[in-house]
Amino acid sequence: MLISQISGTDGTSFVAVRNGDAARLVNGAKSVYALALEAVRAGKQLHAVITERGLGETVDLEIAYNEGRVLSPIRHPDPAHLHLTGTGLTHLGSAATRDAMHKKADIEEKLTDSMKMFRMGLEGGKPANGGPGVQPEWFYKGNGTMVVEPGKPLLSPAFALDAGEEPEIAGIYIIGDDGAPFRIGFALSNEFSDHVTERINYLYLAHSKLRNASIGPEILVGELPEDVRGMSRILRGGGTLWEKPFLSGEANMSHTIANLEHHHFKYDVFRQPGDVHIHMFGTATLSFADGVKAQAGDIFEIEVPGFGLPLRNPLKLDAASPVEVRAL
Repeated sequence: MLISQISGTDGTSFVAVRNGDAARLVNGAKSVYALALEAVRAGKQLHAVITERGLGETVDLEIAYNEGRVLSPIRHPDPAHLHLTGTGLTHLGSAATRDAMHKKADIEEKLTDSMKMFRMGLEGGKPANGGPGVQPEWFYKGNGTMVVEPGKPLLSPAFALDAGEEPEIAGIYIIGDDGAPFRIGFALSNEFSDHVTERINYLYLAHSKLRNASIGPEILVGELPEDVRGMSRILRGGGTLWEKPFLSGEANMSHTIANLEHHHFKYDVFRQPGDVHIHMFGTATLSFADGVKAQAGDIFEIEVPGFGLPLRNPLKLDAASPVEVRAL
């Protein structure tokens, strides 16, 4: 089941679901957040709550998308209570990269910190006993104010040195009244980052990640497929500038989803009742790695069968705006 949010011509928001090609509105549902919270409080599965409410009129999501009426599939009424986070070095990448890493593994001091972290994931990210494994790299991207609707521009700040896509799968979560995390489902995400700043020094990773991100347009309710395969591309001037396969799912990862979830939600601060979490699981596909430099007006597109509509966002460069701190 795929679930999404759209706005009407009068600005009212609606929830749409589909199990095939046709999407239908969920009766009386104004937001995925409210619907998920209803399911949590009733102790029911999301699909059961949707079935009880029933479905109304059919809507054409593609037309709504083209008209700019497809919203981010999850929001919080107070953006400060939506947490945008992620993990890195979680995907296997190419066989050549792994071989190169293993050839150096016997000379520990010659491994970079990134390689050490990657190897730790390979060795301990999928514990055989099913319990918690090694913790991954983790980063913070911001709160709900940083989330950009599908189709809307990702804004690169004037001080940025790069503006590059990162095609990823994101887990979408809501915290129950008792502090227990519940997964709503999974969505496509563009974990938009500044790779030039990151490569200056790995201690700049935190700076490079404080950027917009976009998810959706739809949430896949249920388990993440073991092998996720799609395409990531950059469109420029009506043509395809760059295109590359995008792989995810545990078959292509060095960590289990459960392990990544554990190491995020083990912190009390991330188990506050009513909060929403968008947690991105990483990628092995970057146009930056192929020497591509995105420009204003380029369109990032991420498409994966089974996840519904592709995620598209144009790039916009912000003008310089010095920040002045004033004393009270």
